[in-house]
Amino acid sequence: MSEIPASLTEATDQAMAATQAAIAAGIGRIQVEMVIPELKQQPIARQFLQVFQDLNLKVRVYFPDAGAAALAKRDWDNPEFEIRGITERVSPLSDEDEAILIVSPSAVEVEAVEQVCQNALDRPVILLNPQLENIATIGIGYAGRQLRDRFLSTLESAYHFRPLEGAAVLRQYPGPWQVWRSDHDQPELITEMATKPSGEQLDRILYEEADAEAPTATQPRKRGLLAELQQFLKALSQ
Repeated sequence: MSEIPASLTEATDQAMAATQAAIAAGIGRIQVEMVIPELKQQPIARQFLQVFQDLNLKVRVYFPDAGAAALAKRDWDNPEFEIRGITERVSPLSDEDEAILIVSPSAVEVEAVEQVCQNALDRPVILLNPQLENIATIGIGYAGRQLRDRFLSTLESAYHFRPLEGAAVLRQYPGPWQVWRSDHDQPELITEMATKPSGEQLDRILYEEADAEAPTATQPRKRGLLAELQQFLKALSQ
């Protein structure tokens, strides 16, 4: 059973292990989400290169724009593999590109991301901390639904960690989705699900648990470990 990570390092290690497992299982379109406010993406992406080294895969890396790509190339000492902005006009994928890592694409780049995935054919594509969900939410009518059905639904969530106030959602491939809660010293696994819980489902799960264990007037609710973890992870990302 997956455990709640106690630090950003543990979350990253979990995410990398889940990604390796998903690639080894033949999953071609992989999503990794560490939903931590103001998380610095480039250091996480650099650590993720170890995934491809361990699997002996040559990788091409895309950032949301040319500036971010150039900065990463400089900070990573000009590696041999290609690092580009996803909206740049770049050379087609070659036999040298055995896997694709797309770092933190937003809803603005969703069409470019979809095109890269189409061009990748049977190569694994990993979306690291994407922010594409908004496009499905804000998309109006048929266009938004079409995009969600056509592309976002093809992504397998290999890792998802979202700390909340006194709770957390965790998924580490190939395990189930988990909802955790903590009002005391240790987090408690509330439930496991086959699919990602919706906001409505999450509210129902957490509120029902909270109502069942509501503190009395003489026993105020303590600040939970997961709430402390959320603050800690936010501090680490700054």
